[in-house]
Amino acid sequence: MGNFLLFSFVFLSVLCLLPPKLVVALPLHTSSRWIVDEDGGRVKLACVNWPADKEAAVAGGLGHRPVGRISERIAAAGYNCVRLALPVLLAADESLASLTVRKSFQRLSLLDSLAGFEANNPSMLDLPLISAYQAVVSSLAENNLMVIIDSQLSSKPCSHGSGINPDLWVKGLTQLATMFSHVPNVVGMCLRNELRNVKDWYRYMQKGAEAVHSANPNVLVIISGLGDGTDLSFLLNQQLELTFTGKLVLEMHWRGSLAGKAQETGNPNKVCGRVVNSLMRRGGVLLQKGWPLMVVNELGVDDNRHLNCFFGLAAELDFDWALGTLEETNGLMNLKNSSFFHRISALQDAGPNASGNKHLIIISHPSTDQCILRKSLYEPLLLGPCTLSEAWGYTPQKTLTVKGTYFCLQAVGLGKPAKLSVICNLPGSNWEIVSGDSKMYLSTMLEDGTTVCLDADSSNHIVTDTCKCSSRDDDMCDPGSQWFKIADISPYSPRHILQISLASSTWD
Repeated sequence: MGNFLLFSFVFLSVLCLLPPKLVVALPLHTSSRWIVDEDGGRVKLACVNWPADKEAAVAGGLGHRPVGRISERIAAAGYNCVRLALPVLLAADESLASLTVRKSFQRLSLLDSLAGFEANNPSMLDLPLISAYQAVVSSLAENNLMVIIDSQLSSKPCSHGSGINPDLWVKGLTQLATMFSHVPNVVGMCLRNELRNVKDWYRYMQKGAEAVHSANPNVLVIISGLGDGTDLSFLLNQQLELTFTGKLVLEMHWRGSLAGKAQETGNPNKVCGRVVNSLMRRGGVLLQKGWPLMVVNELGVDDNRHLNCFFGLAAELDFDWALGTLEETNGLMNLKNSSFFHRISALQDAGPNASGNKHLIIISHPSTDQCILRKSLYEPLLLGPCTLSEAWGYTPQKTLTVKGTYFCLQAVGLGKPAKLSVICNLPGSNWEIVSGDSKMYLSTMLEDGTTVCLDADSSNHIVTDTCKCSSRDDDMCDPGSQWFKIADISPYSPRHILQISLASSTWD
């Protein structure tokens, strides 16, 4: 431990220069299914995944961009949090932790990576590997970004003899938790050990969680399940017994493989339905039972086939999330996909504050992550920021009404704008949540018996049209414009401006 602590840094002089902004009262804790700050205000985690170069044991991408520039771009993209991969063996093995970045590349003959790192981050090149990670965390802190340490394995599953053994895994977690115990922007630690059976999961997750909390009671303890992080269903029958409360968060991974063979070419409604049903069955239902849940999605930013489905469920369940992966190949580092980052920012907004009323809703449009807005009774309905949306109600008669008014949503014809009306018993006023695979269509029947679905045209105006992708054999259709979600408004108003109070940050 003594040698390990020699790699500590003090960043007081730099961090004191941060501009004054609204401060989230850290540390974070849980209240039922919500993550909240010390003042009880919700803090909705909106994270990007920053993977590690597992061979060289350094944060990925540093051979392409300066660390400060990467941190700035993450913040500018609308994220408030980074899920930073850190090989747990770095903390458990002092000989590896003390190896410099330069020597790590050299021992693997990664000379091109070494040259790129030297060009972009020369000040970090001769730091020990563990110190290089600390420098990344500090850079993120300077840009007001919270950090979740994703303690990954460096080799094979720790529950088997050929990989890191469980005791070494717990030792590494303890070292990491201790190292970051006085770094306020490190708000959580992910425990992932890729265990293969439920018995081992309960045994080692309990040991790991208790070790982390004992070493650093400030951080959220985030645990993932079996099946490559996709299965927590066993918790429905037996809870994880821990000595602490208010710090446990569940983590599930959203993977296209949950849809089976249809994930790439199947009908989008069918694929979305399979993924959502599988995720809910494997543990998503725990959110509805009062467990805080973070959903991790590492799909590329252009994968609308899966992203629209993800955004739809995120709007409905309002969970915390980690979305996208910071690497050159998918555009995140270069911020080429501006529409995606607009959606990320919008996804953090849960709509107007419900002020404790659990029966208010918004009508969300997942492919744009916007909501239905009205300007007046006579102007067309259109999509816009969910924070500007009025609250709606969905009555037992299946009418969609603007709360506090007599107005209801009404379809008047095929291809025509939907409108608001005060006469709510006419044809076109009763909206069904289509019970197909995706459950993201709102349909109604016109006076002539024609069934139409709510739609958004190219100008973001709300219209009604023939329902898309109605045939389960239509694999090439794109239903995105017609996917809508009726979502409950959270009784918590999330904190939107995140400035971490770091004036006394030190590395232990």
